[in-house]
Amino acid sequence: MAPSSLRVAIVGTGMIGAVHRRAARDAGAEVIGVLGSSAARSAEFAAEWGVASGYATFDELLADSPDVVQICTPNGSHFDYALQAIDAGVNVVCEKPLAMTAEEAAVLAEAATAAGVVATVPFAYRYHPMVRELRARRLAGELGDVHLVHGSYLQDWLLDPESSSWRVDAAVGGRSRAFADIGSHWCDLAEFISGERFVAVSATTTVVYAERPVPSGPSFGAERSSSSEVMPVTTEDAAIVTFKTASGGVANTVISQVSAGRKNRLWVEVDGSKASAVFDQENPETVWLGTESGTMLLHRAEGVPDPDQARLNRVPSGHPQGYPDAFSAFLADTYAAVRGEAPDGLPTFTDGLRAARIIDAVLDSAESSSWTSIAEASPVLTEG
Repeated sequence: MAPSSLRVAIVGTGMIGAVHRRAARDAGAEVIGVLGSSAARSAEFAAEWGVASGYATFDELLADSPDVVQICTPNGSHFDYALQAIDAGVNVVCEKPLAMTAEEAAVLAEAATAAGVVATVPFAYRYHPMVRELRARRLAGELGDVHLVHGSYLQDWLLDPESSSWRVDAAVGGRSRAFADIGSHWCDLAEFISGERFVAVSATTTVVYAERPVPSGPSFGAERSSSSEVMPVTTEDAAIVTFKTASGGVANTVISQVSAGRKNRLWVEVDGSKASAVFDQENPETVWLGTESGTMLLHRAEGVPDPDQARLNRVPSGHPQGYPDAFSAFLADTYAAVRGEAPDGLPTFTDGLRAARIIDAVLDSAESSSWTSIAEASPVLTEG
């Protein structure tokens, strides 16, 4: 049995590494150390974060016997770090994409299952309380039969042609950028809320700027690159994707990192035979509900919330919760799984594998200009 306060080591010192550090502590874990891109950077961030150890190598990190390793590095390093941790019998949280290919993601999912370790992926938007409320209402039949799922995930952090990031470089970030980064979140959330299962895609992608500066700053930074060198861009800035679902329905999404004024606009709408419902991540305290007779906004923690919403409510209605709370709740469920519990809706490496296979299908469809089947991976749907 794991101790009540789990010992967590974090790999990566960028923006998302800091999110993991704060959320891990909020979820009750002890952050024992950090591994950066060099021994000096590890030491620097250990001091900045107030943790005991700045590791020189991943082997040194594993030798410190953490209960959980949380991997928050550029995409190209995820596979090696995660597999080493699994082989050492350590529980893992790994940012998506799990690996640079679906084949490698499958290796990780299978290895985690064989080793009996908890291995999760931060599809943390599942942990907004109103996402759980919307899902519960759909399960209760309030929306009726689902006819249509649609929405978008829009950002603008790469609108400036002088902006760049390691994510732009296919050798470091993988052959998909916008869809892998944020389209995967939209698909996971849309399937989780709606209960629909995407089985085929028809996709179009676009590269807005053929060249960008060689990266010199942090991922998602608003600053222009300071580099005078340029590199060709092969990863997509935007994608429009239509899906066929297992039930015979359709879904559609627009994914973009070049939409001015849209900072993190993740929108999912589910249209059913009785009602429609919308979750907007930039306004996570409410869900919009619509019927033929009218519309309403349902607010978090008001009325009689579904138990799955209620367990994620940290403060009363009128006291806003947001992304940090959702991320902390995701890690709290991960740590509960390490202790032997089985939290509902916890995204695992199998969900990460499904995301990788959807990404592959989107890219293959865009390249072939044809409908492309999605290779099967389960779960995502946890209610049966």
